[in-house]
Amino acid sequence: MITAIVLISADVDRIPEVAQAVADLDGVTEVYSVTGGADLIAMVRVRQHDELADVIADRLNKVDGIIGTETHIAFRTYSQHDLEAAFSLGLDGD
Repeated sequence: MITAIVLISADVDRIPEVAQAVADLDGVTEVYSVTGGADLIAMVRVRQHDELADVIADRLNKVDGIIGTETHIAFRTYSQHDLEAAFSLGLDGD
């Protein structure tokens, strides 16, 4: 699974609508309203690298109300939640 973190600058008057439109896109798993340099952060998770262009460049960047984006591709995941999920695959006691 490939994860991209997309920092989104949006029209301030339309942040809730932009967030919902982005959240409705296939490949977007979460959208957060945040403080700081970005208005929203979207987590994009896809199976293949070229799907990032479909989700981010072809659909997300075209959502009305988005002023700009900055995308970061994750190399590794270190969160305890993800590690526990990976180690528990197939170990549900059956």
